[in-house]
Amino acid sequence: MNTQNKPTKKTKDSLNIAKDTVFGRNLKDVIKPSKDSIPNDSIVKPKEVIDGIITHDAEDYTIQDAKNKTITLYNKARVTYTDMDLKAGIIILDYKNNTVYAKGIKDSLGYHQRPQFKQGAQESEQDSILFNFKTKKALIYGVKTVQSDIITYGTKTKRVNDSTVYMRKLRFTTSQKEIPDYYIATSKAKLVPGKKIIVGGSNLVLADVPTPLYLPFAYFPLTDKRSSGFIIPTWGDSNSQGFFLQNGGYYFAVSDYFDLTVLGDVYTNGSWGLRADSNYYVRYKFSGNFSVRFENIIQGIRGLSGYSKSSNFNIRWSHSQDAKSSPNSRFSASVNLGSSQYYSQSLNEFNNSQRLTNTLSSSISYYKKFVGTPFNMNITATHQQNTNNNTISMTFPSLQVNMDRIFPFAGKGGVKKNPIQKMGLNYSMSGQYSINTTDEEFFTEKMFREAQAGVQHNLSTSTNIKAFKYFTLSPSVNYKDVWYFRQIRKHYDPDVTNSQGNLGAVVNDTLRGFTRFHEYNFGASMSTNIYGTFNFKKGRLKAIRHTIRPTISYGYRPDFANAHNLQVRQSSVATDFLTYSPFEGGIYGGPSSGLSNSISMSVNNVLEAKVAPKDPDSDEEDEKVTILNNLNFSTSYNIAAESFRWSPVSASAGTRLFKDKMALNVNASFDLYQLNEDGERIEKINPGLLRLTNVGVTANYSISSKDFEKKDENEKEEKDNGNGAQNTPDVFGQDIPNTNAFGNNGIGDGEDNSSKTKVAKLYKAKIPWSLNLVYAMNYSKPGNVGNISNNSLMFSGNVELSPKWKVGFSSGYDIKNNAFTFTRLNFSRDLDSWRFNFNWTPFGRNSAYYFFIGVKSSVMSDLKWDKNKPPDRVLF
Repeated sequence: MNTQNKPTKKTKDSLNIAKDTVFGRNLKDVIKPSKDSIPNDSIVKPKEVIDGIITHDAEDYTIQDAKNKTITLYNKARVTYTDMDLKAGIIILDYKNNTVYAKGIKDSLGYHQRPQFKQGAQESEQDSILFNFKTKKALIYGVKTVQSDIITYGTKTKRVNDSTVYMRKLRFTTSQKEIPDYYIATSKAKLVPGKKIIVGGSNLVLADVPTPLYLPFAYFPLTDKRSSGFIIPTWGDSNSQGFFLQNGGYYFAVSDYFDLTVLGDVYTNGSWGLRADSNYYVRYKFSGNFSVRFENIIQGIRGLSGYSKSSNFNIRWSHSQDAKSSPNSRFSASVNLGSSQYYSQSLNEFNNSQRLTNTLSSSISYYKKFVGTPFNMNITATHQQNTNNNTISMTFPSLQVNMDRIFPFAGKGGVKKNPIQKMGLNYSMSGQYSINTTDEEFFTEKMFREAQAGVQHNLSTSTNIKAFKYFTLSPSVNYKDVWYFRQIRKHYDPDVTNSQGNLGAVVNDTLRGFTRFHEYNFGASMSTNIYGTFNFKKGRLKAIRHTIRPTISYGYRPDFANAHNLQVRQSSVATDFLTYSPFEGGIYGGPSSGLSNSISMSVNNVLEAKVAPKDPDSDEEDEKVTILNNLNFSTSYNIAAESFRWSPVSASAGTRLFKDKMALNVNASFDLYQLNEDGERIEKINPGLLRLTNVGVTANYSISSKDFEKKDENEKEEKDNGNGAQNTPDVFGQDIPNTNAFGNNGIGDGEDNSSKTKVAKLYKAKIPWSLNLVYAMNYSKPGNVGNISNNSLMFSGNVELSPKWKVGFSSGYDIKNNAFTFTRLNFSRDLDSWRFNFNWTPFGRNSAYYFFIGVKSSVMSDLKWDKNKPPDRVLF
């Protein structure tokens, strides 16, 4: 080696020389103008190989070999050129062959500072790399790259250009461990960075153990954007439909704003199903999803008595608007519409809450605030469906116009001092087009023919007056005007058979045309607040405060029905008449019948305590504790009634116990009148206690392992929602998503689905757990005999056996019928880069199980195995 090429310490001069040269050529010589005498040389100069500035640096030393035209960088070396950035332990620049070679440093600590190559958005880590500046080709050994969550390991890699890479003895996985949980091994592959990986024959390796699962070829898309592609179906079998393939289809990445998924199911007994799901999202404006599902279900064998064929459908739509997109208007939708038996008969829908609640509901609404006026408008379309009796109720649509409270007699600047100035005026208008029908008559001519329409106007005014220094008197007047567009007329037809099977019945005739009625009422209420405080001198309990809010009100409403009621003969007897209202069956009912002249009374009680802190020398403030949230009593007395003027006394109470962990609510009803021997009410007041006619008790209790842990001083305690329970217990269990979403949706675990590895402690390991209890009981005694209509205890919870094992359960016990309610068990195991889920409904008519194990990453979501056993058909 020449003496001038001996290693030298990094000095200011040497660094400047290194950074001011391009492969040994001085930059001044490169940019030095030519002195050729020919002004326009006909010889075309060759294009420079290096079209950018190369900068390099190293921590220990930089060696320049002028004879061999190389530069050697040692320890934390770095070279940058255009969009290329190379870091390694050792880098050798060969400006004679236009190449750069990088490798790590091998010493007593092992092989470290492996080369890290970055070009544009592509990054890789390898054992060594040889890159040619002229051809843009590279030869890489022991490469590790990350493409769209797929980590690839290649023994030997040849980079042809920026868009094509060939690999030998390749392994690719989504596991981030040094020793991957799994990988797919192949002898050769072609990688197009950011687009795709195409591999030859490959097989799955689990924990370095090859499996017999083999693929002759495979294609993996690599893109940050959504891409269209096939969805692999799952298989299974059931007693009623036989073997089946479910959730197979195609995903359409239509645009950046919405997509479309089309899936299908096929069963060996002839049943089939189709589904279409779409998601859409426009940033800062709105988002939502839409799905249509149809199933053709065959039960039994054609020709036998048990054979049946049915079709079910379901339409769901959810839409939400960004509040910032339009502050004065908003549009929202939540639609769940379909066949009444869809959730109970579906072969690929496992929605527990819908199966058990037996109701479907929808709502589409548009709200508009008219700026500069006190008016706002709300247009809604609603749908209510009872899946037990197959009845459907819809408002299609409903218009609501409201006027904010105005004070027409207020003084200058809105001053409201006297009762006249405090008088406020409210107005509202609602119009409805209401439909009541059944599944069979849905969207038929009869459904629209029997639809009801109407408009109602409400106008009210009220004020408040200070009376007797401590009381507030609030008089009010209300006016209602109702418009209809049809009314009924009844007539007696002697040739029609009545409900008893005899000839002669009353028949309704519908008369089209505008009609209306109105009514009004006025009243006044008086209320005050009474405070009582009991102070204590000893102990932590400092005081108890009792707040009483009594209210007495008076209301008067004339009889408006007599002015509109009509009469019709209802039998063959000429003097047997039936009184009816021509507005019978209207949306807003008919005019109020009977004179109402009543006095109402109510008392509300709140009991609170003030407790001093445990440490008397601390700076903590006294704690306010609620003993009773409410203790309410109410009743009324109708002066105009001929009998039973006193209404039942209603009572309710609520409190929170055990540091707000338990919410207890009790409501009851008491009758002031006595019963005769037959259990009928008689107009005699009970001389003693009030007679209990109904009582209901509900209690919610939530507890977890966190309640027994020491809380951080800065940690804020979780507050409840006012009902005493911090979270509503999930007594129905989690809904089961379709199998395509199984791997990326934890079943009842509430965890994120990232591939972050959890660490399990072997000593003093914590076992987090939670338990939710709900108790409900209702007792009624309208006559001499009482009975308990409901008495049940429901419970649910989770136990985290380890950071990676979680068990959940939800069930209940019907104490009255001595039987368990709907029960579900779920097991979840975090397998680092994989996820395992097992859900089991052990008994009941919905008994079933659902098993899944698969890769977490969405890129490898097709690498899974799932099996489900849907609920069996009930034969007896």
